[in-house]
Amino acid sequence: MGKTTKGICTSCEKEVGKSAIGKHLQTCPKRVLQDGNNRYFLIRVQDRYLPKYWLYLEASADATLTDLDHFLRDLWLECCGHLSLFIVRDRTYGSSPDEEFGDKSMQIRLGKVLKKDLSFLHEYDMGSTTELSLKVVEERLGTKPDSPGIELLARNVAPDISCTECGDAEAEYICSECQYEESGWLCDTCAENHKCGEDMLLPVVNSPRTGVCGFMG
Repeated sequence: MGKTTKGICTSCEKEVGKSAIGKHLQTCPKRVLQDGNNRYFLIRVQDRYLPKYWLYLEASADATLTDLDHFLRDLWLECCGHLSLFIVRDRTYGSSPDEEFGDKSMQIRLGKVLKKDLSFLHEYDMGSTTELSLKVVEERLGTKPDSPGIELLARNVAPDISCTECGDAEAEYICSECQYEESGWLCDTCAENHKCGEDMLLPVVNSPRTGVCGFMG
């Protein structure tokens, strides 16, 4: 499986290396930034174990952890309505908080729990868990005409993954049974005759949840 080190800025559509994209987003001439007193957080998100999958988001301090959870689900994670949680400064904020275990509600504004340079975690699905690492890269004051709560600023270019059967064509499917043996990445042709059958195949998508549970992208 190939490594992804570049992403696309959604404002200027320029392809930028992962190590430089944070600085680019703070100076991109195509981004519409206006003076104001509203707080915004620039947040980097990446899979904890597959860092080739990453995002940069800008979130209003008035948005909640629930808003951020829904954004991540809609873009990257949602398959079967699983539970999720954030871990921020050793506190757990759950989508369905269990007070017996000290869980807090996600219905809390980001401005109350986040600050620059803070790292925190997100987990989706407590069975086949996808773990994300998040970091507040920058904080700014300003405003936006349409005041979006959370905005996607950049996303990794989809990894180049070759078919593990023929080794030539690009993988279009992943076998949920074979993937843990570092195989099961299949092109259209090889997928037709795969031993596990088409019921075990899921589409290859640009997400760390590719091939997990029933994720379709």
